[in-house]
Amino acid sequence: MEQQKRSWLTRRDKVELFEQIRREHEFGVGTISGVSRKLGVHRRLVREALSSAVPAASKPQERRLRKLEAAVPFIDRVLREDQHAPPKQRHTAHRIWQRLCAEQPGFAVSERSVCGYVRRRRQQLGLIARESFVPQSYNWGVEGQVDWYEAWALVGGERVKLQVFEMRSMASGGAYHRAFTHATQQAFLEAHEMAFRYFGGVFRQFRYDNLKSAVKRILRGHQREETSRFIAFRSHWRFQSEFCNPARGNEKGGIESEGGYFRRNHWVPLPEVHDLTELNAYLDLCCHKDQQRILSNRTDAVGTAMLQELPHLLPLSAEPFDLTEKSFPTVDGLRCVRVRTNRYSIPLPPGTVIEARLLADYVELWHQGKRVARHERCYSRQQQILDLEHYLDVLRKKPGALAGSTPLAQWRLAGRWPDSFDRLWQALNTRHGRQQGTRQMIELLSLGASEGWDQLRGAVDQALSLGCQDVAAIRHLMISAQLDRPAVEAIEVGLLARYERPLPVMSSYDQLLREVPA
Repeated sequence: MEQQKRSWLTRRDKVELFEQIRREHEFGVGTISGVSRKLGVHRRLVREALSSAVPAASKPQERRLRKLEAAVPFIDRVLREDQHAPPKQRHTAHRIWQRLCAEQPGFAVSERSVCGYVRRRRQQLGLIARESFVPQSYNWGVEGQVDWYEAWALVGGERVKLQVFEMRSMASGGAYHRAFTHATQQAFLEAHEMAFRYFGGVFRQFRYDNLKSAVKRILRGHQREETSRFIAFRSHWRFQSEFCNPARGNEKGGIESEGGYFRRNHWVPLPEVHDLTELNAYLDLCCHKDQQRILSNRTDAVGTAMLQELPHLLPLSAEPFDLTEKSFPTVDGLRCVRVRTNRYSIPLPPGTVIEARLLADYVELWHQGKRVARHERCYSRQQQILDLEHYLDVLRKKPGALAGSTPLAQWRLAGRWPDSFDRLWQALNTRHGRQQGTRQMIELLSLGASEGWDQLRGAVDQALSLGCQDVAAIRHLMISAQLDRPAVEAIEVGLLARYERPLPVMSSYDQLLREVPA
């Protein structure tokens, strides 16, 4: 019984017992068996105490998981197959547990037990090898790191996956983030220039992953065949570039950790915005907010470090790099021009040659030095992107084409055609006939193009609430705030007061309203 109690001793109690055993052996009984009998401990414990005053650390006891033994062959097979699978498509312990529950009837082992076995087995197979790294220090203005990451946001009520550009200063810790719909080369270079303006200068060297926007082909070692446009961009801004080895994210660990921090703190919960412009304004605000952070092993805030780094950056160029992709298409019979593989509407007659400027998010159409149309860039193929405003002058001559027109259908899908417009259009058709009512509706749309669509929508809503379906009244409601109404001043009547007469009494005429007896 005494030995059973001894097995539950704490480490402090065991150290005291070792001291008692050693003292009894040296100054008391003097023999191992005598100490064992006197203190009620096993002779092995006496020998252990005599060999060292410090008790040996207890070995962790491994429980035998009998329920898991039947699943061990399945788990080992999955782990062996994972050795030949792509790194990002290998089984997690949670996924293995899910498969066991689904594929082995009667399997009733907790996920924690499966995860523990998978971890131990991976260590035995050499699949878990933690690499050691060396902390790095950076001089002011020398190195910046660049990367992309994916994030989701609610844009216009729709959940959209976005590509986010990030640039981080390795000396100050400051970072810049900007979201795009696609990670194209134009977006890549355009975001560089925006980041340069955010930092106030250019870093002397940038470290990249092997991005297709910059790297055309990976050669031996750190050599890369870069795209000609990226080389020209780099030459314009006077910085150097260095590329990481494939699948070696630790070589740009600063930007990797920055992306994770920014996602966890500013993309959770999902941002709700009307468009991409509002989202990027929010991201810019978050970047300035992060300047108040104090990074580990530092004493100054990020914003303070950025001010210290500013004099060490390369100055900004006097002129930005021309990022637009230009072409000179001809307007076709549908008032569209082809840019890349898509067609965009334009308010110019067929046969006109215009200049198309392709940007990361927009397509701008120019004619005679003026921008005549601007569309959001479409990344699909063989699509039509049409604006109803560009066809209003044609619809005045062909009002019957409005009801089934593709521009009107696209406006409905985009939410630019409210229900109030349909109610007014139906009322105009009922009152004036289909053709004349449609003509008046087109005239109202022309007012929206010139005066503003928000004003037109408000005037239509106000007119319908008053029970009015008159185009002239709606036009008056739109421009009523702009009308100049001079104040009426009181006039001194003077001598004209003699001509004042009392108001007539009309009650005498009430007898005419009475019914005359037959």
